[in-house]
Amino acid sequence: MAVYALTGFSLVSLLSFGYLSWDWMKPSLVADVATDPMEKPLPPTFTRPPHIIFILTDDQGYHDVGYHGSDIQTPTLDRLAAEGVKLENYYIQPICTPSRSQLITGRYQIHTGLQHSIIRPRQPNCLPLDQVTLPQKLQEAGYSTHMVGKWHLGFYKKECLPTRRGFNTFLGSLTGNVDYYTYDNCDGPGVCGYDLHEGEDVAWDQSGKYSTFLYAQRVSKILASHSPKEPIFIYVAFQAVHTPLQSPKEYIYRYRSMGNVARRKYAAMVTCMDEAVKNITWALKKYGYYDNSVIVFSTDNGGQTFSGGSNWPLRGRKGTYWEGGVRGIGFVHSPLIKRKRRTSWALVHITDWYPTLVSLAGGNLSNVQGLDGYDVWPAISEGKESPRTEILHNIDPLYNHAKYGSLEDGFGIWNTAVQASIRVGEWKLLTGDPGYSDWIPPQTLTNFPGSWWNLERLTDGLRKSVWLFNITADPYERYDLSEQRPDVVRTLLTRLVHYNRTAIPVRYPAENPRAHPDFNGGAWGPWASEEDGEEWEGGREPQKSRNKKKKKCKICKLRSFFRKLNTRLMSNRI
Repeated sequence: MAVYALTGFSLVSLLSFGYLSWDWMKPSLVADVATDPMEKPLPPTFTRPPHIIFILTDDQGYHDVGYHGSDIQTPTLDRLAAEGVKLENYYIQPICTPSRSQLITGRYQIHTGLQHSIIRPRQPNCLPLDQVTLPQKLQEAGYSTHMVGKWHLGFYKKECLPTRRGFNTFLGSLTGNVDYYTYDNCDGPGVCGYDLHEGEDVAWDQSGKYSTFLYAQRVSKILASHSPKEPIFIYVAFQAVHTPLQSPKEYIYRYRSMGNVARRKYAAMVTCMDEAVKNITWALKKYGYYDNSVIVFSTDNGGQTFSGGSNWPLRGRKGTYWEGGVRGIGFVHSPLIKRKRRTSWALVHITDWYPTLVSLAGGNLSNVQGLDGYDVWPAISEGKESPRTEILHNIDPLYNHAKYGSLEDGFGIWNTAVQASIRVGEWKLLTGDPGYSDWIPPQTLTNFPGSWWNLERLTDGLRKSVWLFNITADPYERYDLSEQRPDVVRTLLTRLVHYNRTAIPVRYPAENPRAHPDFNGGAWGPWASEEDGEEWEGGREPQKSRNKKKKKCKICKLRSFFRKLNTRLMSNRI
C-alpha cells in the first residue's frame, strides 16, 4: 500500500484548503464567459492568411498562471486565455530541446535522433538539416518569418542557425540559458562566453538590457516595420522563466511578502513576462494586425520546483515524464476562433502546431511525409473532436536503466528498464526511471534550498519499473493500476514496441574542444566548417581571445550549485 509522508501538515489539511478537491474537469478559476450572441460569425474560410504569433515560455510550471489558481499575477495571460480557448489536455516534452525540436519539425524526437537529453553548447549537433522546418513551410506560403529569443537547437555549423532554418531575422541566444542582463553562459568552469546574436552576428551592443524587455521590444519593432497586409509569423521564445532567477527590482517588490526567495524572484519573472505579452498584444492592435491574428501560448516543459516553479497539483517536475513534467500551459487567442471563451479538453501535443499552423497559412503539407502532429484547428476553433488519440512522450535508450526493470517484466516484448512513456486514450504508461516523483504544494516552499522536497513522497516504488494510470480519472497519478490491469500494460507496451521500430539512432556526440568561446572572440557560435564532420577531432586548447575581453561568467558557481543540488535530489529520489 502506498505510504505518504507529509512534513508540516497532512493530506487532510490539504484537502481542507481545497487543493485536492479541485474539479479537474473545470480547472479554470476564471469563469468561462458565454460567447457574445451579438458577435458576428466568421466565414467558413479565412479571406487572408492570418498573422501567427507563437509565444513559448521556458520552465513555467503548470500551476504558475493565474487561471490555474496561482499566487502569481498574470492578468494578461488570464485575459487572453479567457477570451480564447484554454487547452487543458495539452502536452509538451519534459526538457528544452525536445519540445523545441518537435514544435519546429512536427515530429517526435525519436524521429529526429534527439531523444536523449538536450543539445549542449559544445556538442557538434543540431536539428537535422534534412528536416523541413515550420518557418520554412510558412515561407513557402508567402510568410515573412522572424524569431526572437532562445533557439537551443544547435549551432555548431552556420547551417544550423535560425536564419538558415527558415527565419528571415533572429535576435536571441543559441544556448540553453544565459544571464538575463550580461548574456554570459558558462558550460562548466572556465568555459564561458557571450550569447546574444543578431542574425548571424554577435550582438555585443545589446548587453545590459533585460532579455524579457529586449525581446518584447524587438517584436514591436518587427510589427512596426512590416505591413499588416502581408502575412507574418513571429516565434517568440522567451528566456523567462529559466534560471538564473533574475528580475527588475520593481517586480520583485510586488512579491516581497513571499517567504521563499526563489519563489519570490520566480514570481517576479513570470509577471514581467506577462507584461511583455501585454506589450506584444498592444503592438498587434496598434499596427493593425490583431483582427487577422492567431496568438498561440505554450510552455516548453514543467516547472523546476527547486528553482521557484510549481506544477501543483500534478506529480513530478521538469525533466520527468510524470504529468508535472509534460502537461503544459497552453491556449489560443484569436478573433478568428469560431467558438471562443471556453475550455477545450481535446488531446493536443506540441507536434500538432506544425500541421495546424501550416494549414492555417494555406501551406502545402502534401510533400511532407512522416509528421507525427495533427491539424487540430477544428478542435480548437469549432470544438470538434481531436484527431489525436495517443502521444508518445518518448523512448530514451541512453538514459540510466532502471535497476529493477527487465524484459520479463515487459511480457517478453519490452525491457522495462528503458525509460519510456506513452499515452493512449485515457491510459498512460511509464517504464524505466520516469524521474523525480514527488508532489510539491507551492505554499510549502518556505526555505531555499531546504528539505521541502520531502513534503509528500510515494515510498512504495523502490523496486518498480512499470506504472499505469488512468489519466482522465486520476490526473495526479496517485493510483498505479499496473498490477490490476496487466492487459492494458501489455497493450501499451505493444505500442512502445511499434514506435521503437520507427526510431532512428540517437544523435548525442561527444563534446568538442573547438567549441570553446575563446576560439570565437569570447562568444558562443558556430565553430565547424561545412567540410567538418560531426566527429571533428582537430583543434588545440583554446587561447584567450585578443579581439574581445573575456567576460566573467557570473552564473558558473550558481550552475554548479544547482547541479550538486540536483544530484542530491536524484540520489534521494524514489
